[in-house]
Amino acid sequence: MIKNLWIYLLVFSTHIFAQQRGDFSNTPITVSGIVVDQDTNQPLEYATVSFYSPKLKKIVTGGITNQKGAFSIVVNRGVYTINVEYISFQTKTISQKKLFKNTDLGVIPLGLDTETLDDVVVIAEKTTVEIKLDKKIYNVGKDLTVSGGTVSDVLDNVPSVSVDVEGNVALRGNDNVQILINGKPSGLVGLNSTDALRQLPAESIERVEVITSPSARYDAEGTAGILNIILRRSKLQGMNGAITINAGYPWQAGISGNLNYRVGDLNFFTTSGYRYREVPGNSLNETRFFGGDGVISLDDTFLVEDRDFDRIRKGINTNVGVEWYINRTSSVTASYLYRSGDNESNTTNIITEPDLTGSIISQNIRFDPEIEDDQTKQYAINFSKDFNDSGHKLTADFQIENSTETENSRITQDNSTRIELVNTDEAQERILLQADYVLPIGKNSQFELGYRGNFNELNTEFLVQNDDNGLVVTDTDLSNNLIFTERINAAYSQYGSKIDNFSFLLGLRMEDTRIIIDQQTSGDFDRKNYTDLFPTVNLAYEISKKQNITLGYNRRIRRPRSRFINPFPSRSSATNLFQGNPDLDPSYTNAFDLGYLNRIGKLTINSSIYYNRSTQNFTFISEDTGNTVVIGISDENPQGTEVPVIRRTPINLASSDRYGFEFTLIYNPSKKWRVNGNFNAFQNTVRGTDPSGESLDAENFSWFARINNKITLPAKIDWQTSMFYRGPTENAQTKSDGILSVNLAFSKDLFKEKASMTFNVSDVFNSRKRIGTSTTPTFVSDSEFQWRERSFNFAFTYRFNQKKKRQRSRRDFNSDDEEFGG
Repeated sequence: MIKNLWIYLLVFSTHIFAQQRGDFSNTPITVSGIVVDQDTNQPLEYATVSFYSPKLKKIVTGGITNQKGAFSIVVNRGVYTINVEYISFQTKTISQKKLFKNTDLGVIPLGLDTETLDDVVVIAEKTTVEIKLDKKIYNVGKDLTVSGGTVSDVLDNVPSVSVDVEGNVALRGNDNVQILINGKPSGLVGLNSTDALRQLPAESIERVEVITSPSARYDAEGTAGILNIILRRSKLQGMNGAITINAGYPWQAGISGNLNYRVGDLNFFTTSGYRYREVPGNSLNETRFFGGDGVISLDDTFLVEDRDFDRIRKGINTNVGVEWYINRTSSVTASYLYRSGDNESNTTNIITEPDLTGSIISQNIRFDPEIEDDQTKQYAINFSKDFNDSGHKLTADFQIENSTETENSRITQDNSTRIELVNTDEAQERILLQADYVLPIGKNSQFELGYRGNFNELNTEFLVQNDDNGLVVTDTDLSNNLIFTERINAAYSQYGSKIDNFSFLLGLRMEDTRIIIDQQTSGDFDRKNYTDLFPTVNLAYEISKKQNITLGYNRRIRRPRSRFINPFPSRSSATNLFQGNPDLDPSYTNAFDLGYLNRIGKLTINSSIYYNRSTQNFTFISEDTGNTVVIGISDENPQGTEVPVIRRTPINLASSDRYGFEFTLIYNPSKKWRVNGNFNAFQNTVRGTDPSGESLDAENFSWFARINNKITLPAKIDWQTSMFYRGPTENAQTKSDGILSVNLAFSKDLFKEKASMTFNVSDVFNSRKRIGTSTTPTFVSDSEFQWRERSFNFAFTYRFNQKKKRQRSRRDFNSDDEEFGG
């Protein structure tokens, strides 16, 4: 009897112990509860609930709360530590909770965490700004004027940034900007960054980092600075995301979405989209060639060149990936990017030669239908290891990208049986290797070192053939094959610290560049090797919690791209061509930036004084080639007319000094009214001569201003107006008029803010045109160019498991947010 009793007690004790150890873990139960704000008792939607197993030493499952703050999560039986988290609130931890049956945890109140509020990014209606030692971070809010638009449209609304009529991006008026995606070069930019940025949907952007004083961590390329575009990505449990469809006139349509699915230790994500867009544009050039020793005379020749562009842009892009959380401190992310473009462009070019009375002497009509196909594939893998919670971290990246771009034209000329066939094939391979190590030293200091290798090869084949009644002959003077190879190995280290109210970040970067220019057609083979040091200094002093002063210095480089050094001319026009310069050397810039930030009630003022000194500066000159082309062959004029050919080419000038001032104002007088404005004025002085000895000295003062005004009308309709004006500019040969553009948008939320519809008008007055005059010793040319005409667009966005005012931590994104400074 006693023996049987002992056996019974042993079995019973083993049963109880097994339950405590979680050995019945294969049996699922349901754990529920409600999470609320302890101050207001309001439910907290999208609070995260996670279950950590001490036995397995990892998070085994979790979930998020619904609109009522409630959660119901299925978990295997066992003992768990439960964490309830909500951004900007204190984490609630329930340790060693024994869960062996369905359990209701009841109401779980969370208190506001005032110490971490400064580290929170709120994705809301308004755009917020964060200031760090080496960059400004603009969290792109609900900007109505870019809804259904592209990344180019978003950048054109970011302070300090401007996008010209051709889509070229400039920072503080300087177009030598390096564009990164999630902190790295990306296939989303591809071979032609301008076209790529017009394909990527605006809704895919989370924030834009404007880095005018880059630290040593970043590549030294880009004399103006760096724009780092961070894409949306969530790590919340379950499925969440948003889908946007849009349509407009000139005819355009598209669909895009960002989706995330988190289950256990795996997070699947994608940002994808398809666009169809018709983009009509036009240009006009009126040129007077001096016939009498560079002075106006009756012997002058006049040419009027009128172009109409009818473009169709079709493109698909997708970035899919998975992040595996190996444990609480390590993760691996693998992603695949695919971008494809199918573009058409029909250009009608009419060249007219009038006499002094305006009568037409001859006329030539040139039709250039072009078909362009481009494709990019990129494979990337990232490893991240956090050694502890203080920022001790190691990251490593490997990325390989293959891009191809093919352009085919079949050019015909009025009254000519000859057809010119132009084919361009580009193939590029880029490999990126990168490793960064961050070591905190004490509570307020940090040491960092790293390596980056960029290995690029671009093969450009340019074939020009003349088809004369079926007889095809290759033009050997124009056809060419250029292989451009660039290998950059870089190493850096930097140290930062904060002493009371003073912070500093000091760094040094070394870059070794090896360039090979293989002109296979001509047999020329050139090498350019140079090793440079790039110091960086970033200082900050906190006058008070609302005021600080920053001072930055960095040395930058601008390397010539393959197009800049390809000596064979383009064929975009019979009388105007572009030709590269193989002797082009890199340009170097020393940049200084002094900034001041002040928050006065509802007004935020952010201002900077900056100075850039560049040597061997790039500039583009126009010159008479000395060659002529015959146009205007007709029955009345069977010999046609010989007219000069103008060439545009880059050269190195001696120096350039750019200094300026900018300030940004953000004013929120009420919840229904928000205003922000940006003003930038700069003086640019150029000193140098062209190859013939002609002085290209120039003084140019220019400025641009932008203002955004958003008002909530009755019925909760949002009305936003965006105005941009760029003042007149001048370089060595060209004076350009000012440009004014106005965008307008209206938006209305639907279905309890789960959806939004937006109507916007881009370039309301159809005034976004580049108008200028170029003057040389042999000719003067007036020009007008409009890349895109006024457009109308309607967009509809639907969000699921995601709210317009949802909050997120910066840790939700794979970016360079570990940069020292605050």
